Amino acid sequence: MDGFYNLPVSDFTERVIRVVRRIPPGRVATYGDVAELAGYPGAARAVGTVMRRCSSRDVPCHRVVSAGGTLGGYGGNLELKRALLRAESLVVGRNRIRNFARVRWQGKKRG
Repeated sequence: MDGFYNLPVSDFTERVIRVVRRIPPGRVATYGDVAELAGYPGAARAVGTVMRRCSSRDVPCHRVVSAGGTLGGYGGNLELKRALLRAESLVVGRNRIRNFARVRWQGKKRG
């Protein structure tokens, strides 16, 4: 899988990446939402680790946010995350997505 520095990619990582790629433009999901949809409820922090390590441009990591709509870390570049989300017409304050409940994507579990 591109963007992981040629490291072996676990089943968990592959599932997380598949979920994140399904988040539509203009929508966001929480780390917990992604963990749940990937089949690993309670693994929100591990999802954060995958997002931090991912450098693949075809994975919209910027669409994954913390619970309650706060931006999260994004590798320390919150300005870039804010700009990417705003480019998708989301209203983003200093540290939080506005109208979070309306733009939150919780997807469908796949069997």
